[in-house]
Amino acid sequence: MTGIRPGLHIQGLDRGQIPVADWLCACGHHERARGKTAVRQLSARARTGHCPHHATTEGRAAS
Repeated sequence: MTGIRPGLHIQGLDRGQIPVADWLCACGHHERARGKTAVRQLSARARTGHCPHHATTEGRAAS
């Protein structure tokens, strides 16, 4: 993917729309959430500038 910057992008917040969130991590991991609850959960754990995927992998290797 080119031209797409890492971060959390949310759309559909207008009344009567279904919210959709896309999170592109700096490591290239992509997640999409659809619906109020799923978007809220994704936005709570998505952190720009911090990659939880590498930390998770290292934590598993150390266990």
